[in-house]
Amino acid sequence: MDVASATETIIFFVFATITILGALGLIYAQRVAHSMLSLIFCFMAVSGIFILMGAEFLAAIQILVYLASVGLVVLFGIMLTRRQIQEEDFE
Repeated sequence: MDVASATETIIFFVFATITILGALGLIYAQRVAHSMLSLIFCFMAVSGIFILMGAEFLAAIQILVYLASVGLVVLFGIMLTRRQIQEEDFE
């Protein structure tokens, strides 16, 4: 195994680990903003895996469509929802 192949394998496992941890963070996060940040990490790692596979166009589409569009919609949803500041507000 040459150095380039070993490096590519290590980078793949780093991206795969970030993807899995991002997906788990998305599920187990207590706040919606933290869940969104985990989703962004997951999408970025998936686009990194696409780049490793030689599919740069798919990586660009992944970033443009999912990160920009879906991320923006979820962030607007976070901003427009009413959040509870204190316990007395709803009593």
